[in-house]
Amino acid sequence: MSVVVKTSAIKTVRAVTFACLAFAVAFAAAPASAQDMELKIIAPAAPGGGWDQTARSIQQVLIAEKLARNAQVINIPGAGGTVGLAQFVTGAKGDGHQLMVNGFVMMGAILRNKSPVSLSQITPIARITEETQIMVVPANSPIKNAKDLAEAVKKDVAKVTFAGGSAGGVDHIMAALFVGAVGADASKVNYVAFSGGGESLAAILGGKVTAGISGVSEYEGQIKAGKLRAIGVTSPKRLPGVDVPTFKEQGIDLVLTNWRSVFAPPGLNDAQKKALGDVVAKMVKTNGWKEVLKAKGWDDAYLAGDDFAKFLTAEQARVTAVMKTVGLVK
Repeated sequence: MSVVVKTSAIKTVRAVTFACLAFAVAFAAAPASAQDMELKIIAPAAPGGGWDQTARSIQQVLIAEKLARNAQVINIPGAGGTVGLAQFVTGAKGDGHQLMVNGFVMMGAILRNKSPVSLSQITPIARITEETQIMVVPANSPIKNAKDLAEAVKKDVAKVTFAGGSAGGVDHIMAALFVGAVGADASKVNYVAFSGGGESLAAILGGKVTAGISGVSEYEGQIKAGKLRAIGVTSPKRLPGVDVPTFKEQGIDLVLTNWRSVFAPPGLNDAQKKALGDVVAKMVKTNGWKEVLKAKGWDDAYLAGDDFAKFLTAEQARVTAVMKTVGLVK
């Protein structure tokens, strides 16, 4: 017995099949609703540092505020974050359920390590925090304020040593900016890099260096204990509850913050970008996030969209110029 299938029936079956496939593809690419969202948050550094703390704070708040069903932090340390950046570029393409924490320090690391990947290859979502930098000297130092340090730098820049974190990082850049701002040769800045905050603190307290540089919260305990003297902060105005003059009010044009941000992978569609952007925008408005900022000593620096893109361009130009000046980039 032969079976005759009408052409119209075949076309109908094909149409239904293609419609189902299209729906499945669209569903896979579509962002989940906030409460159903599962995220991977990449911290391109070892546990314990600023990027790791930021990633885990985001994880904590997203779950507590029911903005995501689950959030997992993955640490990928190495080369100032550029190892994690490279893996993010190649391994997370098109994945609308991943975010990576990065910031000011990564800009310098990309240049210094001649990274084959850059921030331009991933999707900017928002700047979320910033931390004001502070400069300190030992309590028994003859340097009482930023003007005293400026005079010492102008007299002999090579004899003034600055201690801070990794070479090319925000502390190093701040030292170079200070030297240049007071009229000395920034290319001759005498900077001693330490891998950990404890090592640099010991060098400062022991009088092995002239001054130390870090985030305000890093030295807060030693300042209150009277072991360190703060001589200036890099905010444009005095910080609430911090009795330290700004560099600007002491006549030195130095404003700088160690900002942190979140990026998404490359290759996202508009719906995926919007979903991730909306989640971050909602998170920074929660009481949970405000409590994190207060506890960590971070400032709310939320900036998204075109304004964030313009900010990134300006910061890239500034970091590149400073690193060329100090000889870290040719």
